[in-house]
Amino acid sequence: MDFLDLVRTRQSVRRYIGRPVEPDKLEKMIEAVRLAPSASNSQPWTLVIVNDPEVKTNLARATFSQAVSFNKFALDAPLFVVFVIERPKVITQIGSSIKDREFPLIDIGIAAEHFCLQAAALGLGTCMIGWFNEKKVRQLLGIPANKRIGLIISVGYAPEDYPLRKKIRKPVEEMSRYNKY
Repeated sequence: MDFLDLVRTRQSVRRYIGRPVEPDKLEKMIEAVRLAPSASNSQPWTLVIVNDPEVKTNLARATFSQAVSFNKFALDAPLFVVFVIERPKVITQIGSSIKDREFPLIDIGIAAEHFCLQAAALGLGTCMIGWFNEKKVRQLLGIPANKRIGLIISVGYAPEDYPLRKKIRKPVEEMSRYNKY
């Protein structure tokens, strides 16, 4: 598939069928993350793959509440990948401090998009979930208290009738400049 076609096809999927994600496809998505670039090659992430039915349900429940219910679709996801932020290399920490940039957050974003694009290329749907109860997720998955969770990605097969939504984006002229702001 042409890269821009892949980018146009990839969208947040918020409805899944019961079909499990094949292990070989999961391995390819993990490999896509492994190959993602990062500041000073720090690779500041650990992936926690969640496919145990009970753990998966409890994780999904940690992404919504009675007051905030927009992530209820997560209950139907057959798989989750949790991106845990790890300490980057010392040179990256120094650079982050000097330049006032959160390089690990940038790196997690790149790695997550590698994951999602690989999933789309394999016919899978994903949704990056940034709204979750971090304390509950940390406890559920045994993530140490000194670690931050970057995001959670739901993964699975969308129903055949799931609509490919038209991407509404700013025009090129509005979102890009040449040689000066």
